[in-house]
Amino acid sequence: MDQERRQIIVKEIGHWRRSKLLPDQYCDFLLNLYADPETDEVAPGNYATGTVGKAIAAVQQATGRQWLLTFGTFTLISFVVLYFNEFHPLLQIAVVIAASAAFLRIGGKLRGRNEAAALSLVGIGMLLILGGGLYMLGLHGLDQWGWKAGLLGSCALFWVIYGIAARLPVLHLCGWLASVLVYAWLLSRYTEGPQWYEIQLYWLPLSCLFAWSSWFVHRWSKPVSAVLFVTCLLIWFMPELYSMLFSDTVLWLQLQLLVKIGIGGALLFTMRKRWMVWVV
Repeated sequence: MDQERRQIIVKEIGHWRRSKLLPDQYCDFLLNLYADPETDEVAPGNYATGTVGKAIAAVQQATGRQWLLTFGTFTLISFVVLYFNEFHPLLQIAVVIAASAAFLRIGGKLRGRNEAAALSLVGIGMLLILGGGLYMLGLHGLDQWGWKAGLLGSCALFWVIYGIAARLPVLHLCGWLASVLVYAWLLSRYTEGPQWYEIQLYWLPLSCLFAWSSWFVHRWSKPVSAVLFVTCLLIWFMPELYSMLFSDTVLWLQLQLLVKIGIGGALLFTMRKRWMVWVV
């Protein structure tokens, strides 16, 4: 094939790529057939396929300003990590909040294009708040359980609010689970040797409250109602779990669990036409 005709075909393939008339892998295959790397001028990135190829193309086309911004950001992050312990406590809190907010903002913007990556960034931002808070408590000698419970409770409240606002049911559920953990922690600290029926009374009314909340909210938001209903089911079995972890009263624990499963199953079957409307 003569050189002029080859160049026309190569240009046409480039037009197909830019216009998205053919997938990139098909264009690359055709370029491998017709393009001559020594004589044909192929646009940068034509041979770049996959994540690595796209990254190489981005590096090749980066401007000096972009390089400066990238290395400046990397230097700033390294400085913060190395000298974080020397910062004032208020500055440490500001750094953790700013970093978490950055992850949440990027995750929120990325959610429309890549749901998995967006959720991963949001999860990192949420865990950064909890992990950074626990690290600062240990750094400043605030190891008492009250500080940790307060931090976990604050994170749980934020997770619930953000999960509802951003329509992230998993994060919303994690917030309620963290709240349940704080409640169990408080009970273990302020109750001594409770009887089995007392433990049931600590949790069953709370389960009924979440069930009522699920019914009350379902007319406005089915996802929120579903999360509250799942939390209700989990709290229904919390007395048995609490007895195993924090209490010495484990008498007839297996029998209690079987009875609770039977009662819960009967209630779900009897009211199936109602609660399915709440969550579906």
